[in-house]
Amino acid sequence: MQIHELKTIKKASKKRVGRGGKKGTYSGRGMKGQKSRSGASQSPTFEGGKTTLVQKTKKLKGFKSLNKKALAINLDKLNFKFEDGDKINLKTLKEKKLIRKEAQLVKILSEGKISKKLIVENLKISKKAQEKIEKAGGEVVLKISDSEKKEKVQK
Repeated sequence: MQIHELKTIKKASKKRVGRGGKKGTYSGRGMKGQKSRSGASQSPTFEGGKTTLVQKTKKLKGFKSLNKKALAINLDKLNFKFEDGDKINLKTLKEKKLIRKEAQLVKILSEGKISKKLIVENLKISKKAQEKIEKAGGEVVLKISDSEKKEKVQK
């Protein structure tokens, strides 16, 4: 077989419906309505005017946003709930009923005054809040990475 002997395959063109001619009055589109008109299209979520399933799911009980936001706790609350020299972490925040779950995202913000020496461990914290805590005599301990642990052990 040679190149000039090969046959090309032609796809049959789609039927052009709804332009009069010998295909009947309505040409397979039904009678009246949006779908019988030319250029008509509906979104795949359209359900005849009623509230769509997509819109309903947002209103159902238990809908949770995919974008989790950290719970903000201000310094004045910490000053009120904790004693001098206390450690603040997720466990102690739950015990003092400032958060509901230990697994919650928490960030400490700088609103309010602090007069107690508090030790903040492994929590997100704003720069101003960190400055205020350190100025009051407390300290902020962030998570220690594995490489830092190894360095401390070697020293």
